[in-house]
Amino acid sequence: MRFDLVDLQLVLNVAEASSITHGAARSGLVLASASERIRDMEQTLGAPLFERQRRGVTPTPAGLALVQHARLVTRQLEQMRGELAQFAKGLRGRVRVLSNTAATLEFLPPVLGPFLAAHPNVDVEIEERPSPDIVRAVAAGRADIGIVADAVDAAAELETRPFAEDRLVVVTARRHTQARRKRIAFRDLLDQDFVGLSVGSALQEYVDGHAARAGRRLKTRVRLPNFDSACRVVESGIGIAVVSKIAAERCRQTMAIDVVPLADPWAVRRLRIAARSFRELPVHAQALVEHLGRSLC
Repeated sequence: MRFDLVDLQLVLNVAEASSITHGAARSGLVLASASERIRDMEQTLGAPLFERQRRGVTPTPAGLALVQHARLVTRQLEQMRGELAQFAKGLRGRVRVLSNTAATLEFLPPVLGPFLAAHPNVDVEIEERPSPDIVRAVAAGRADIGIVADAVDAAAELETRPFAEDRLVVVTARRHTQARRKRIAFRDLLDQDFVGLSVGSALQEYVDGHAARAGRRLKTRVRLPNFDSACRVVESGIGIAVVSKIAAERCRQTMAIDVVPLADPWAVRRLRIAARSFRELPVHAQALVEHLGRSLC
């Protein structure tokens, strides 16, 4: 039974994307070539790897077993490359990072530039996910590290280190009835019109979840892809928004908005760096973890 590294990476990419087409693109293969490789692997194994469905594919039990082994092999290869790269000039490799909304939009961008400049042969791939999804993905080996909120219990499955503190605030237009208050409880805002973040945003799912716990559903007038665009619409008086304090304070410098702290305990979130084992990360991923820890703690 012979599977090469291209085969193993293809299986991982197809499983992650739930699509042979998207998995082929991630692997740098044309669809016909990717499909042929999967057929050859299935013939060699004598069992199907993926179940074809109307909206993509899902791994079969045989596929799940191969995915697990492929992750182990690729992780070991990354470690080997990182260790051997130390004998050459600088680190080399790719780090896959999953992070929540605030880390993706506000905390990571200013600190990644210096790291990438110092390590020109290291690439970083960032994907936004809700914290519970991040814990599961990192524990399963689908990412090297994650940035998660401490409200999620990651300690049982992952090692964690402190990263930053994120406070959620309410942004209003300056003429809004809730403007200039010292603080406000989230439940007192549930009758207001909201400006939300895009569907799939980790932070929006978090805020929507707290509204649901209060037995309500937010009246969202519009959804936008980032904090800046949400604050810009809030400025026009369309509604209010819940955003990260660091973004709200930055936007307040150029927009006619006010920032009101949320009184709820869940609005204060301590972000943590998470990994299955920091010692077992590839050397270039360890370097990124150390850089993140020094930058914002």
